[in-house]
Amino acid sequence: MIKLYGIPMSRAMRCLWMLEELGVPYESVPVHFLGEVQKPEYLALNPNGHIPTLDDDGLVLWESMAINLHLARTYGAAGGLWPAASADQSRTVMWSFWAVTEVEGPALKVLMHRVFLPEAQRKAELAEEGERELQKPLRVLDGSLAKTPYLLGDAFTAADLNVHSILAWATTWGRTDVSAYPNAKAWLERCGARPALARAAARR
Repeated sequence: MIKLYGIPMSRAMRCLWMLEELGVPYESVPVHFLGEVQKPEYLALNPNGHIPTLDDDGLVLWESMAINLHLARTYGAAGGLWPAASADQSRTVMWSFWAVTEVEGPALKVLMHRVFLPEAQRKAELAEEGERELQKPLRVLDGSLAKTPYLLGDAFTAADLNVHSILAWATTWGRTDVSAYPNAKAWLERCGARPALARAAARR
């Protein structure tokens, strides 16, 4: 039985989305990133004290991107989330790492200083800095989507899910304007409208 520890308002969200896309049975175990991650029973699973953590029938994995790549590779072939071609599998890994290294930092800056932090702790200049830093990855993304609706071609895959799950911090939640990047904007809307994402967001 698959168990995912975490809550939607965290990096666990992308793993919940992946599980909903795959349609595999799983148990969502709500663990908050404040306090609960320091309990001994949780630290026995993830000594880092972070969420999410996956227990896939005894295989315990940390790190949300590693979890998603495992889930897609293990359960996603039939549904197409894990591409059949070796080259596309490598590109899925590439885009997932790209999202973490190029997008996550500035997107998190926007999210924290427009949404998550208490009003008194938010700094508008840092949110604006994050937006400026996002312009380069947005150009890269927009160019890559010039000829196909999704990152690997005509079908939604784990590559799209993983990248969207980070960029949406700044665009959906942080209100970053992406109108200068029409291909990326249309892609964000396509990915964001998927029913599995709505189901994942409704988890508690």
